[in-house]
Amino acid sequence: MKRFILSTACFLIALSHAARSQDTSANKTPSPQPRPKAARVQASPKQHHRLSARRANVRLSYSDALRRYRHQRHNRDWWKQHFTVIVLVGGGYYYWDAGYWFPAWGYDPVYEYYDYDGPIYTYGNLLPDQVILNVQRALQDEDYYAGGLTGSLGPATRQAIANYQQDAGLIVTGAIDAATVEWLGLN
Repeated sequence: MKRFILSTACFLIALSHAARSQDTSANKTPSPQPRPKAARVQASPKQHHRLSARRANVRLSYSDALRRYRHQRHNRDWWKQHFTVIVLVGGGYYYWDAGYWFPAWGYDPVYEYYDYDGPIYTYGNLLPDQVILNVQRALQDEDYYAGGLTGSLGPATRQAIANYQQDAGLIVTGAIDAATVEWLGLN
């Protein structure tokens, strides 16, 4: 009981001090505060290119996306600090950057299965498996792909893409890029 009375007394004293300090500060006119100057931060040329591509929603060419991609393992916190869109598709996590989906190695060690370790072009806000499924369906319609519609960029799908690219006179990458999507009429 003594502890309760003592703690209540301390609480009431603290309240009375707070009330007095508010009364005295209410009578004073606030002194003008100096405005802080805005800090200028300049990105390195490499960072500037990366930031400007994201801001302008610029889509890289496949060769630029491939050059930009690094098969590096990072933890979940690193990925979240560097990329805002990360999704779990099939057996692995992907991050979105400048019009392409890339494997996010290390985001979650339990989910690290990728049929294709490279950039996958996207359009219409589709996830990587949806883009792959649409490409597979279009290649089936053109008699280039005879496999199942899996949404997975496995060897059979990549070979069908390469055959189509060669016959269409495109640069043969065996991967989903902007030119292939456009020629298939998927945009």
